[in-house]
Amino acid sequence: MERDVFEADHRAFREVVRDFVTREMAPHMERWEKAGIADREIFAAAAKVGLVGFNVPEEFGGGGVDDFRFNAIVAEELAASDVHGPGFTLHNDVVAPYLLKMANDEQKARWLPPFASGEEIWAIAMTEPGTGSDLKGIATTAVRDGDDWIINGAKTFISNGINSDRVIVVAKTDPAGGSKAFTLFVVERGMDGFTRGRNLDKMGLHAQDTAELNFDNVRVPAANLLGEEGRGFYQLMTNLPEERMSIAVSAVAASRSILDQTIEYAKTRTAFGQPIGSFQNSRFLLAELDTEVDIAQVFVDRCLRALSAKKLTHVEAAKAKWWTTELQQRVVDRCVQLHGGYGYMNEYPVAKAFVNARIQTIYGGTTEIMKEIVGRALGV
Repeated sequence: MERDVFEADHRAFREVVRDFVTREMAPHMERWEKAGIADREIFAAAAKVGLVGFNVPEEFGGGGVDDFRFNAIVAEELAASDVHGPGFTLHNDVVAPYLLKMANDEQKARWLPPFASGEEIWAIAMTEPGTGSDLKGIATTAVRDGDDWIINGAKTFISNGINSDRVIVVAKTDPAGGSKAFTLFVVERGMDGFTRGRNLDKMGLHAQDTAELNFDNVRVPAANLLGEEGRGFYQLMTNLPEERMSIAVSAVAASRSILDQTIEYAKTRTAFGQPIGSFQNSRFLLAELDTEVDIAQVFVDRCLRALSAKKLTHVEAAKAKWWTTELQQRVVDRCVQLHGGYGYMNEYPVAKAFVNARIQTIYGGTTEIMKEIVGRALGV
């Protein structure tokens, strides 16, 4: 089905992104996966051609483009190629909105230029060893001490955790404050007491560094408080829809890519003297998956229009996130089955797609949490 969500500028940008992914990233994937981390330099290289920092105002060295459809193109091309090492979508889709919406003028002047140039890599630290999707259970604390804040606690499953130069940390500043208990701080590489644990050994996404972070009496200047004290939970809820849309976009793009590859495989792989795609079971299954991916794409494109117009609701984002990621699980599982024994071999893209997809229904808010958001909006 032809998509009408993108315009000429978007299509030209896609060619730039696709070329960069093919030329500068895909050839390094095997090395990055073995190392468990991508080269830091790839962020600066991506920034030079506009893949990083394009949504940062021009005065700070960015592209000055506030249109999430450009974000979507980066996410789609990375997902379609299964190139996942550098956290470009984390940088552009998750971290950037916090800096653009909540940083004051002095902070923007300090943080945005190296962010836009790819000189500095950012991460955001929400999840803790004992707290996943329930953000109100965060136990990391920040206590005021003169002109500074003292942060204590631990975070885990932090993408860009090893490579990051600055980390947005969610901490509790008022133990009795309820939803007003949390504040965001920017913790910097080299601050005393800020240490990184192991680069976590994951089932998939092996090229993406994912770390444990520890904060032992880390002294953070008040100038690094992001936004307003006590507004951290509200700020998280405001920005999470963009993160969830980024995941939904990736889910559909990855589903389409692996499904198209499987359709071609089904045309050439034979059994009992005929292509496996010619058997009714295979043909019907491929028809079902193709239809579902098309339907998901239409809804995601509608959400992209709404997000670009600043009209997307958190409920719509939750619907897109849970449905598309669950669909991705079904697609890759059935595609592995259609590949037979070859689908279990890591040399085939479908095998990597299978393990890399598994996290999609978990991070950014689990499927169960997304359904809870939708259900509460229904008044039940």
